[in-house]
Amino acid sequence: MKHLPNLLTLANLFCGCIAIAFILSSQPYLSNFGDIPYWISGTEQAYWGAIFIGLAGIFDVLDGWVARALKLFSPIGKDLDSLADVVSFGVAPSMILFKMLWVSNIAQPNAMEVSMWAMAPAFLVACFGALRLARFNVSSTSSSSFTGMPIPGIGILIASFPLINLYVPSIGIYFKNTWILYSIIALCCWLMLSKITFFKLMPSQWNIAQLWPRIILVLAAIALFPLISFAAIPVLFVVYIVLSMVITSPDK
Repeated sequence: MKHLPNLLTLANLFCGCIAIAFILSSQPYLSNFGDIPYWISGTEQAYWGAIFIGLAGIFDVLDGWVARALKLFSPIGKDLDSLADVVSFGVAPSMILFKMLWVSNIAQPNAMEVSMWAMAPAFLVACFGALRLARFNVSSTSSSSFTGMPIPGIGILIASFPLINLYVPSIGIYFKNTWILYSIIALCCWLMLSKITFFKLMPSQWNIAQLWPRIILVLAAIALFPLISFAAIPVLFVVYIVLSMVITSPDK
């Protein structure tokens, strides 16, 4: 049993690697609508990449829960968790953004002249995520909050984009805009290194003062998913930020 938390962390890493493999194989291809050629992105592969990032998120929650339940903590486990997170929620989501920037640039009239550097900002998410994890590992931690957006939150947000493309194309069409994608990258990088205090989804105490923001988040998810499907994830992300900013943490 003493190795179970690390095995769950390795499952997180494994899912992140599988996600990258799926996303790498998601190639846009040229098709025709009558006599008009148009680009289609490889939605099935990107879909499975997003699913495996979601599975990595589940294993990331489980390894921490099991470690606390069994009181199994070690420096190796902490470092291994960060290494897994930077792959599953840093590199894999960066690959999604890289592919989305690629598709958005392919649609431009000057597509053949676009440099690879136009897609390179996607990997800033992985870089800033690694910096966020390094800062977390050397700082004192609170039982109920984080300073700066946790990298799994950023990873899950970006993983929702291929699902939105597939299930809510009326919203996904906005992801074809290069400047919207650049803005999302900048926002994600800033949030991870910001001084904003974000509450942990698992409360440290089961009382109303701790539970009410989590209850609002759960109720919002129940209300939004039937209405807008996976587009609910970015909305919940914004709700989480707003709730975190209005809460005064008892640990401050």
